[in-house]
Amino acid sequence: MINIRCETLSDYTVIAEVNTLAFGQKNEAKLVEKIRRSDRYIPELSLVAQIENVVVGHILFSYIDLVSEETLQVLGLAPLAVHPKFQRQGIGSALIKAGLEIAEAKKEAIVIVLGHLEFYTRFGFQPSVVYEIESPFPVPEEFFMVKPLQSYQKSYKGKVVYPAAFNMI
Repeated sequence: MINIRCETLSDYTVIAEVNTLAFGQKNEAKLVEKIRRSDRYIPELSLVAQIENVVVGHILFSYIDLVSEETLQVLGLAPLAVHPKFQRQGIGSALIKAGLEIAEAKKEAIVIVLGHLEFYTRFGFQPSVVYEIESPFPVPEEFFMVKPLQSYQKSYKGKVVYPAAFNMI
């Protein structure tokens, strides 16, 4: 049974460990720490997945900017990490669903992610070009995706700008 809840201070070390093991490097763990110390951190959107009281997964949604005539704050999903021993068991999917529900309840407009098309399209993500949203990275357009939420309006378009915390990845 998977239990999903908001992270607490006592989870920080194990969240760093899960991210490091899932990605095989410390960049994502450092990213989580930097976002926590920034004004882009949203405590209720940093979630952990537990199995038998052991944290086995983590997801973080934080604010990023969408810039055109005006600058809008939107949600960026990064990172999503599941301990390698617990991957392919629906934990990542459960974390995404829980995070999207909270984002909807908070009346956020869109979520942006850089990730695998086959995985994220299951949750309603589509390539960002469909919404006239430009990636700040030179990546194939199918990997930079957007999920519109109920508060989405067509005026949400432009170029994504990630905060300084993302510069080190």
